[in-house]
Amino acid sequence: MTAQLATTLLSGTGTDTGSGTIGLLGTFLPLILLVVVFYFLLIRPENKKKKAAAQMRSALAVGDQITTIGGVVGTVCAVKEETIVIETSSDRVRMEFTKWAVSSRGTQTTQDGPGETKDAKDKK
Repeated sequence: MTAQLATTLLSGTGTDTGSGTIGLLGTFLPLILLVVVFYFLLIRPENKKKKAAAQMRSALAVGDQITTIGGVVGTVCAVKEETIVIETSSDRVRMEFTKWAVSSRGTQTTQDGPGETKDAKDKK
């Protein structure tokens, strides 16, 4: 009884035609393709962005101009293991932030843009 039920589920019909694998593959192929498309269009690019952001945060050095996720712009004065100290104005106001709070290196000129770096300013 259970063998007939398994054959019916695999083949998609009530008779055993020997094409159970093809019926199962035809059923799950659209789902498999959907997962692959989601991986390449959504998951993989997001992981690349996270990896690039983590690399940028770990490569921060004294003198770099940064923008935080809150919009604070400043120059890095000290780099510690998990935090950075930035100087935000000509009054020499210093603030300490965690590294994950750094949005971009350089001055962010647009809402979505990565920002302008020192090198880009020197070339102009």
